[in-house]
Amino acid sequence: MLYIDIDVHHGDGVEEAFYTTDRVMTVSFHKYGEFFPGTGELRDVGYGKGKNYSCNFPLRDGITDENYRSVFQPVIQSIMDNYNPGAIVLQCGTDSLSGDKLGSLNLSMRGHAQCVDFIKSFNRPLLLLGGGGYTMRNVSRAWAYETGLAVGVELHEDIPVNEFYEYFGPDHKLDVRASNMEDMNSREYLERVRSIVLQNIRSMGGPPSVQMHCKLFVQLILDGYLTHPTAAVPQLPHDKLDDNEDEDMADPDERISRQFLGL
Repeated sequence: MLYIDIDVHHGDGVEEAFYTTDRVMTVSFHKYGEFFPGTGELRDVGYGKGKNYSCNFPLRDGITDENYRSVFQPVIQSIMDNYNPGAIVLQCGTDSLSGDKLGSLNLSMRGHAQCVDFIKSFNRPLLLLGGGGYTMRNVSRAWAYETGLAVGVELHEDIPVNEFYEYFGPDHKLDVRASNMEDMNSREYLERVRSIVLQNIRSMGGPPSVQMHCKLFVQLILDGYLTHPTAAVPQLPHDKLDDNEDEDMADPDERISRQFLGL
């Protein structure tokens, strides 16, 4: 299972839950440095059996669509090639959009949605989740557009008249544009971090071997160490004896005397 988080905050809870296992790989692209929750640095790669199965890409303020795509797609492609997950969960937090009240990145709605489109292109079972987002009209825009992409429909840019129409003025368009804020993610910085992340991914040693686990389980059954769920459980004559077989028939409201208990 692959879990991807494009929320502006680090996906700390999910990462911690699977930090020591290779059964779920977690990937988070997030703002790092004096920013909540303060976790998710480049060196956090998992522990024990989960080493290199946690992936963090720390970002600085103002990243643009082009720069985000230049790191997101190569990292995810490498994970798909090396980890080969059977299913993907994508957390689509929209506080990474430009103009969010808490976020400080500079993605447009279509730049954010490119992540959904790219993940969908792998044709694996995919679960899309919501997440953060604190400028409500932009949250609605992005998730409406990305829901459309999920079902193979690109929604028209004009928002139809509805009871919340005025919230989307003055242009009433299904779009969130990037601003002119400065991108603090230099090309050199992104290339250096990307290089380290890709090396960690290549070091994971491939996906966990489910097949070997199954073979071992079958062999244990054949050797008599385990019992197949559909097989009859071997029993000895004394296994059916129960010295207290009548205890379930006792009246639960009847008090047990102290004398009976030997007190």
